[in-house]
Amino acid sequence: MEKIGKKTWAIAEGYIPKWGHGKEPEFVSHETMCVLNTNEEDAELSVFIYFTDKEPVGPYKIKIPAQRVKHIRFNDLSEPEPIPKGVDFASLVHASLPVIVQHTRLDSRQSENALLSTMAYGE
Repeated sequence: MEKIGKKTWAIAEGYIPKWGHGKEPEFVSHETMCVLNTNEEDAELSVFIYFTDKEPVGPYKIKIPAQRVKHIRFNDLSEPEPIPKGVDFASLVHASLPVIVQHTRLDSRQSENALLSTMAYGE
């Protein structure tokens, strides 16, 4: 199996709306990072969250099993503290092995939902 990816990823955009329309949990407004680990061993992630007006928070520790993909909702991160809703943030991901990171947002504040997805910046 080909091993691809980077060990450091940045997602400069982040915002979890305080409210939304639609059925839970599928249509709750959220930010998600999708992580692909093509390695033959588990990858350990350390995620740091950056804010406009306060010090960064982290690390949030996440394990991505070998040769698997995992979707991680920023809404669900709780240790060391939950990410506040209605606040701009960015994230920096450090992985123990090369992985691929993609960012997705579902904004359900309007009944016509908006979904966007983009690759994170890898280095």
